[in-house]
Amino acid sequence: MERILYYLLTGMRGGTNRIRIIRSLLDRPKNANQLAEELDLNYKTVRHHLDMLEEHDIVLTYGDTYGEMYFLTDEFDAHRETFDRIAEGENG
Repeated sequence: MERILYYLLTGMRGGTNRIRIIRSLLDRPKNANQLAEELDLNYKTVRHHLDMLEEHDIVLTYGDTYGEMYFLTDEFDAHRETFDRIAEGENG
């Protein structure tokens, strides 16, 4: 998981936005529209990042397609310290 987090957060474009999305989801689960509004990002951009995070087992969804909510996975929670260390380095 550490390698995946480094790859998603520092190894490719968009890492800063993925960090912002994860930090927002640490507060509480949200849907893509709520994240787009809160983070002042385009909805399609948010969906792209969420799809990447879901593909790599960082987030999972519950609910209907329209209002599905995004939650951080137990796998992510087990590596929260790694996320914090990487995110701190990116925001330096």
